[in-house]
Amino acid sequence: MIRINLLAAAKPKKTGRRFTMPKVTTDGPSPLVTGLAVLVICGLGLYYSYSRMETQHEKLQTDLIEANRNIVAMNKVKQAYLERQKEYEAVKRRFDVIDQLRNSQTGPVTLLSQLSDTVNKTDGVWLLTMKDDGPTVTLDGVALGPVNVANLMANLKKSGYYKNVELRDTSEDDAQKIQTFTFSLVCEKAKA
Repeated sequence: MIRINLLAAAKPKKTGRRFTMPKVTTDGPSPLVTGLAVLVICGLGLYYSYSRMETQHEKLQTDLIEANRNIVAMNKVKQAYLERQKEYEAVKRRFDVIDQLRNSQTGPVTLLSQLSDTVNKTDGVWLLTMKDDGPTVTLDGVALGPVNVANLMANLKKSGYYKNVELRDTSEDDAQKIQTFTFSLVCEKAKA
């Protein structure tokens, strides 16, 4: 087969590479302009995010400083409150002790008052000694007869201030011109 070249002269061979500029067409946006626009938009978005975060950071820092100031102030208030609470507890304890002492003051007064009324209501009985042992009271005395001692025991129970009145011992005393009986009673105090 025979070949015939109908074209013009052959093109000379290229010996080196040449840089060719891209062709700019008006068909659509240029990739270079689009890339630059995307970079500018991304940069603006990053700058906006950074400045917003920086503003939030500064606000949080000022809030943190203010919160620390409030904590210090509240600690001072708490310390003052705790000191006042201790003072209040100390004063309350003092008042409780005073109230307790006042209540215990009335105990002997009531005991003696009730005992005096009871002995005065009973004829022929005289008390010689009275011993308060806390929950019990020991009475020693002289009576004209055993009936008077029994009446004293009954009157002590009726008073409501004494319970479990027991006769410890009794004896007749003949040394006197008048016949007398010495007695010893043990009574429990009734709870008020």
